[in-house]
Amino acid sequence: MVEPLSVEEFLERAQRMPVIDVRSPGEFDHAHIPGAVNIPLFDNTERALVGTKYKQAGKDSAVLLGLELVGPKLSAFVRQSRKLNPKGKEVLVHCWRGGMRSGSFAWLLNTAGLTVSTLAGGYKAYRTTVLDSFAEPRKLIVLGGKTGSGKTDILKQLAASGEQVIDLEALANHKGSSYGAIGLPPQPSTEQFENLVFQEWRKLDPARRIWLEDESKSIGACFIPHALWLQMQTAPVAFLDLPKAARIERLVGEYGRTDHGLLEEATRRIERRLGGKAYRDALDALARKDYAAVADLTLAYYDKAYLHGLSQRKKETVFPLELAADDPAQTARRLIGWADEVLNPTLAHS
Repeated sequence: MVEPLSVEEFLERAQRMPVIDVRSPGEFDHAHIPGAVNIPLFDNTERALVGTKYKQAGKDSAVLLGLELVGPKLSAFVRQSRKLNPKGKEVLVHCWRGGMRSGSFAWLLNTAGLTVSTLAGGYKAYRTTVLDSFAEPRKLIVLGGKTGSGKTDILKQLAASGEQVIDLEALANHKGSSYGAIGLPPQPSTEQFENLVFQEWRKLDPARRIWLEDESKSIGACFIPHALWLQMQTAPVAFLDLPKAARIERLVGEYGRTDHGLLEEATRRIERRLGGKAYRDALDALARKDYAAVADLTLAYYDKAYLHGLSQRKKETVFPLELAADDPAQTARRLIGWADEVLNPTLAHS
């Protein structure tokens, strides 16, 4: 017997058993529940054919066409599904709306001896849960600082100290600037990025503080969920003020061994923002492989842009912390002490 589960029940079981997404490869590639495996009932072309048949000839004709397309694949579906859980017989199945595709697939696996549960409302219901979750109030602390302040490494140190952290840039595969995609895998779609953030978000204790890095509305091509963005805009900001020389040294260490062509391409993308002279000087410095000079020139733009964004916040929510040196571990310890002592007790560690 196939059991339909709520989104929460489905995700709880997904921690212990495989999730099968029977949507088409195109749907799955655009976005999916993290960790799910795609065993499509129809490929992209077949899905389009069935949809066209439904519009032109109605449901019954579309169902018959679907059966003709799926029939030869039935045994393969069972074999693939069994391989996902060789030590057990339980699997989870979903489609877009929790309708015919997942129901048919679940019936097949159930008939073949597997225990199957489906997602009530399908992936569409999951997406509603994802977006709604970011409106639930959380005790956020935003880690701010100009480009090159080492915020990502500081977040890692905070996490190592037992603090709750969401690294948005890691989930987006982008560091936020024109140079931010260099050396990283392709970015997910915004929808998949939201799913990945939700996966981390739901693991965290809402009674404890959560640290995130200060970001613009988008990280590369990925947009931060609007409800989360609104929470971040009103959260307290720990503004890390690291000397420019230390930031330049860090940036040279991060990008100094990068492919020269990628650096030049990234610099060209901000030509208008740098201004004519600074842009030409940056390209000249790149040609000489004077990466410190490139960092110095580009930071003039990035620092100005960041400080402008910071100025849009209420002054009482911004807490400057001057740093003498680029030491992420020491900075993390200072931040924890600052959060415990200075911020409202409701943001305490536990």
